[in-house]
Amino acid sequence: MTLADGIWNQIFDFTDYGELLALVRNSLVAGVALGLVGGLAGVFVLMRDLPFAVHGISELSFAGASAALLLGANIVGGSIVGSLLAAGVIGVLGTRARDRNSVIGIIMPFGLGLGVLFLALYKGRAANKFGLLTGQIVAVDTPQMSWLLGTSALVLVALVVMWRPLAFASTDPDVAEARGVPVRALSFAFMLVLGLAVALSVQIVGALLVLSLVVTPAAAAARVTASPVLLPVLSVLFAVASIEGGILLALGSSVPISPYVTTISFTVYAVCRVAGRYRNRRWGARRTAVPTA
Repeated sequence: MTLADGIWNQIFDFTDYGELLALVRNSLVAGVALGLVGGLAGVFVLMRDLPFAVHGISELSFAGASAALLLGANIVGGSIVGSLLAAGVIGVLGTRARDRNSVIGIIMPFGLGLGVLFLALYKGRAANKFGLLTGQIVAVDTPQMSWLLGTSALVLVALVVMWRPLAFASTDPDVAEARGVPVRALSFAFMLVLGLAVALSVQIVGALLVLSLVVTPAAAAARVTASPVLLPVLSVLFAVASIEGGILLALGSSVPISPYVTTISFTVYAVCRVAGRYRNRRWGARRTAVPTA
């Protein structure tokens, strides 16, 4: 066997794939829930210019999960606590974009440093440490599944309840505030919801690559449509396809799930970017061809 063949077999190996598929049943169900959460939350992440905040929250989510791993507590619960702390701090201290980015720049290295410290003190399996950073597909047991689905349901309900006023406040905050929309309260509430969404995504994709699930699908959808209905639908479809495809491909390899999810997500974005540019050119050509009075 050549070196190239060995590398290829590590990336794609579908030996006994049918038997292995039963091991990720919980992860596939969780992937659908996370795709819904990430796809919908990502729409507002783009509207409110919060991709950097997603990364900052993920670092403290990683620290919370690492602390839970060290203490033998529930990892999902630890991840949620860390995310909510980061989201709360960003929401309270970062009311303006410049302040927010400064706060995130402080939180990110602090959370990452804490996480590395907790993992260094942890003497258990190395795979558990690595999985918090790069994701894992067979670690979703029944108790974690309950946490994931319950928290996903909470996030989805919260997004549905505040969708219209949040969309208004995200598009034109000054006019929304003048019309009585509680802009500041909505902003803080969404940061907490985003914290929960990030914490859930960390469980599958890992802390380092959460952006591929919470930001990239929505960015891809925005390249091909501006419809307020079609945009979240496409964002969810792209997120679900990325995570489900990543799980199914990672199952037949010794490589973590995150490279597959990020590759699928980026490919979808690249295709949508090309398609959007082609559509815009055709639309521009049509407008030019139409005679004006």
